[in-house]
Amino acid sequence: MHRHSYKGRKLQRAAGPRKALIRGQITSLILHEGITTTEAKAKEVAPYFERLVTKAKLGNLTGEREVRKIVMTEGAAQKIIHELAPSWTERHGGYTRIIKLANRRGDNAPMARLALVIDKPAAPAETAMKAPAKAATAPKTPAVKKPATKKTTTKKTAEVAS
Repeated sequence: MHRHSYKGRKLQRAAGPRKALIRGQITSLILHEGITTTEAKAKEVAPYFERLVTKAKLGNLTGEREVRKIVMTEGAAQKIIHELAPSWTERHGGYTRIIKLANRRGDNAPMARLALVIDKPAAPAETAMKAPAKAATAPKTPAVKKPATKKTTTKKTAEVAS
């Protein structure tokens, strides 16, 4: 049988259990902002999560319904719609990162950490205070250090000095 035009990984599961696995992984990723799983599962879940965030960023009823179809708990749906998606308004994709870990001890399966990329905006009061201060001061040039000279005393110079 040919493998052309087949998308995705089977993950050794039938279609129903595979869909449930992906939905569960997405829900855990939202709630915990990072999961440790096998590398194949992480690579399979990441694109589904990216599309889910794009739907959550729509900010309308249709987007919320699409999110609630996929996410398994109401708490996770609320978190992605009201907390995570608004923090990614300036970002166009790349909401997750996959960090490879050591192989699993029992079966030597390659493991990975699938984590969210969280942009923490600075507080508006802090940026307003720091911006003029940076503009007023001139950039400092680093001080040039002189190389340390090593003073060596030999037996003859020690005798002459005394």
